[in-house]
Amino acid sequence: MTAQEKFLKGVYASVDEAAACELDRLRRDEGIIPTCKAGCCYCCRYHVLITPIEAHGLAHYIRQEFSADQTNDLRMRTQEWHRWDSARPGRPSSSPSVKPAAGPINDPCCPLLVKGLCSAYPMRPDVCRTHYVHSHPLYCCEASNPDSTEAPPVPLTTVVTAARPYSSAIPDQIEGAGLDLSRSIMLLPHWLGIVMGWEFGCTDSPSRGFKR
Repeated sequence: MTAQEKFLKGVYASVDEAAACELDRLRRDEGIIPTCKAGCCYCCRYHVLITPIEAHGLAHYIRQEFSADQTNDLRMRTQEWHRWDSARPGRPSSSPSVKPAAGPINDPCCPLLVKGLCSAYPMRPDVCRTHYVHSHPLYCCEASNPDSTEAPPVPLTTVVTAARPYSSAIPDQIEGAGLDLSRSIMLLPHWLGIVMGWEFGCTDSPSRGFKR
């Protein structure tokens, strides 16, 4: 395990502990219990932004834990996501042969999602670790529907606040390496194509010069 991997796992452990403590406080003091549970994955349609440190951590986990078939399936799902992204109105296609993914053009799920569960759960990004809601799952389902009349989800923002002192170590590390944080943060499927070395991944990585 590299020093960077140890760093990321340490940050994630601290974030998880802070989140768990805040969830316990909310339950004990305010009677608030998150409605999030295994199999409820509407938030996995959100556009998740991650850092290069988290992207490389994901790639290491995938190479260590996924079988060849699982990795190939992930590559295919990620490629479908890239096709959908390239076909969106106003987005220049990286290739003239790129066509929209089959099916309705709605925001697709995160490529890591398999049968309603995160296939890389132990190495899921910081934003996924601190995202909890105290509202009916239907609100999460409708959140990305511009025509919906449902109320928006009610996030437990104090969980994010409690974890911030620990999660802030990630951007601090990136800026300490001399990178522009704003340019190094990308959507998870974009980073996944890069760090896994897949042919559809962008070759001009904003993590150039990042020490791993």
